[in-house]
Amino acid sequence: MTWIHQLSTELDETADVLGSKAFGLVTLLRLGLPVPPGFVIGTDACREFLHKGQMPDGLDDELAAAMNGFDSVSVRSGSKVSMPGMMNTVLNVSDPRFLRSAVIEVFESWNTPRAKTYRALHDIPDDLGTAVTVQAMVYGNRDDHSGTGVAFSRNPNTGEPVPYGDVLFRQQGDAVVSGSQSTSPLAELASEPAVWNGLLDGLRRIEQHYRDACYVEFTFESGELWFLQVRSGRFVGRAAIRLAVDLVDEGMISQAEAVRRVTRNDVANSSTPRIVATDILARGIGASPGVATGVVVTTSDDAVRAPGPVILVRPETSPFDMHGLAAAVGVVTARGGPASHAAIVARSMGKPAVVGVSSLAVEDAAIHVNGQRIPAGRVDHHRRHQRRHRGRSRRRHHRCGGSVPDEISSDGRTLVRPSVESGRVRQRRVDQTGINQDGTG
Repeated sequence: MTWIHQLSTELDETADVLGSKAFGLVTLLRLGLPVPPGFVIGTDACREFLHKGQMPDGLDDELAAAMNGFDSVSVRSGSKVSMPGMMNTVLNVSDPRFLRSAVIEVFESWNTPRAKTYRALHDIPDDLGTAVTVQAMVYGNRDDHSGTGVAFSRNPNTGEPVPYGDVLFRQQGDAVVSGSQSTSPLAELASEPAVWNGLLDGLRRIEQHYRDACYVEFTFESGELWFLQVRSGRFVGRAAIRLAVDLVDEGMISQAEAVRRVTRNDVANSSTPRIVATDILARGIGASPGVATGVVVTTSDDAVRAPGPVILVRPETSPFDMHGLAAAVGVVTARGGPASHAAIVARSMGKPAVVGVSSLAVEDAAIHVNGQRIPAGRVDHHRRHQRRHRGRSRRRHHRCGGSVPDEISSDGRTLVRPSVESGRVRQRRVDQTGINQDGTG
């Protein structure tokens, strides 16, 4: 049996075998975009390993042969269903013996508590297993013309059709996603014109292929761009509605397809609550819209143990905080940008998040912000104003029957689909208020 598949435009396997990461890399190659060379160990090998507790027969020999020609590689997980940051990544692996250990580490990370929590939250089956993608290393810390970043083809908070993301110069990719460092806005990549133009061209090609907003991870080494991952943008709420309407206007999808893409939760989440601020504590980067009120906690374990609503406040979050993120009603971090772990997970869960609050310091039992020490107490959490503050909240309630809306509106543009119910044709209108044109609520 063959466990390993070479990454190429001719590779004809499904995401069930290759995992979503490698399957996306094959798509990038077919679009003519630069992808580091490599190979993928299929999900069947992981399932065999988890079942028997040892490497599948023949895989060691295949690994030794596949490493020929590679000096140093990255080893990344990739299930059929993307689980961002939930499993292990091993960088700078240099020979077959260390590669074997790295592959086992990735296989075993399928059953870590954080991965199990994420699968439970997102209804992902436990028996899928993960593929392992092995690629030649690209060094974002090589020199002043090197770096790493993540990019959405459109703003994931608003749906606005402009690229959005983070970039770090002279750093490896894990520094961006982890949120361990404060990042720069994606637009600063324009200081490297060849990389910037290559990224914009890639985002355009990917959108046209998928007919959807996309998310990519990339590294550039000495002025040369490499794409490392691609997936759909996974917009929710107001951003999903704006995206659907824009894609119709751009001729990418039909009105019927736009209506099918917008879920009932998107409509419900589009009506972001407003809050009246009486005492602003700090400002940060808005990463996920909404309003939440709760007691400040500084560890994920405390978030789980708390009897009522809590705001999880951390220097940054990691996959080890999954249980705390699931328990909290909102999250605030001192470091990180709009594509950090905290931002991505909070957005996927529909929870408000503010990241990169530079004036915030976190202790075990208190937080310090702008000269104030807050050991415990209620703090309102409001993404749309990009700040944390005390105050009272005011919500606007909207009702929408059925599984999807029949009319979707964005910026005065409307998609209408009549529905037949009890022999009558009717339309339901979904008002979109609660967010001002300047992005505040």
